[in-house]
Amino acid sequence: MGIRIQFKINGTFRDMDVEPNWSLADLIRIKLGLTGAKIGCGTGECGACTVLMDGKPVTSCIISAVEADGKEITTIEGLSKNGELHPLQEAFVKYGAIQCGFCTPGMILSAKALLDSNPNPTEEDVREALEGNLCRCTGYVKPMQAILSVVKKNRM
Repeated sequence: MGIRIQFKINGTFRDMDVEPNWSLADLIRIKLGLTGAKIGCGTGECGACTVLMDGKPVTSCIISAVEADGKEITTIEGLSKNGELHPLQEAFVKYGAIQCGFCTPGMILSAKALLDSNPNPTEEDVREALEGNLCRCTGYVKPMQAILSVVKKNRM
């Protein structure tokens, strides 16, 4: 028997039953069909499944779906508005920070949480914000350039 939860995801209110053993990643990917958050390690170590819960980055593979009750969830799909990419998404494209793309949603959402709390971070702040996001393709150089370009643009 499911547990009734109410939450907001990407601006849309949801009221639904979830199974007690579902992870937040299961709810988002399987039940809601939002596949931007990837399942990498399944243990919360790689950051590929990162989403924002009440504005804070969380690894959705180790968070229970029940914990979404009363929360606001943002996935990578929720960043673009009216067909326009979020500035971080645009920067990742412009700087070639998307290689295989597996880690990209988690990196972008981690960066968004950082910029929402600190619009003028240092390079070290950005490095710290990305610590939970593993990437085998980019070497982190291009994602760092992309994020710092958004910071620079915001300063202007």
